[in-house]
Amino acid sequence: MRKPYVARLLARLATHAGVVAFDFRGHGRSEGRSTVGADEVHDIEAAVLKARELGYSKIATIGFSMGASAVLRHAALGETRPDAVVSVSSPARWWSRETAPMRRVHWLLEQPHGKLAARAIGVRLGDSWVQAPESPLEVVARITPIPLLIVHGDLDHYFGVEHAVSLHRASLGHAEMWIESGMRHAESAATEDLVDRMAAWVADKAEDEE
Repeated sequence: MRKPYVARLLARLATHAGVVAFDFRGHGRSEGRSTVGADEVHDIEAAVLKARELGYSKIATIGFSMGASAVLRHAALGETRPDAVVSVSSPARWWSRETAPMRRVHWLLEQPHGKLAARAIGVRLGDSWVQAPESPLEVVARITPIPLLIVHGDLDHYFGVEHAVSLHRASLGHAEMWIESGMRHAESAATEDLVDRMAAWVADKAEDEE
């Protein structure tokens, strides 16, 4: 949360609504080790429960990149469902290697010295998956009837636009999809205008649920 571009995004969101933000396991000030999207659904669940505890009656989960895959999987599989979901720059499937940044990510995950290298950039990695969890693509249809917005940049250098298109198709027409012109990947590419539009979308969907 203390990365400048994340802090700016959170501050902008907070001009529209209350925000509960956290560092995923293995990141920042949180304990534990990252499972790269598998167990992070429990972190989302804890945040949703905290928001309920604080008295929020309407809750939207918003995730970026790995966090985007986590909010999709949580909305489909979690015990406490949100009232709306926004997924920004999510992978549709695991083991995506079609871009140079994702090949570097897989090097960190698969090579003997990868965990040490990841720690140097502030991520504490856990053990490799024994069994792969269901991918966002496999579970996105189960999010219905919760309102779902899929946002993706047409210049995303981690996951190509086809990831968003695949998720939208797999939602069986339920999800809304925005392909953002000139946008690259995740939080660092999110403009104030995009944050404002996402917040307006959430407010509109929350009002519809009243």
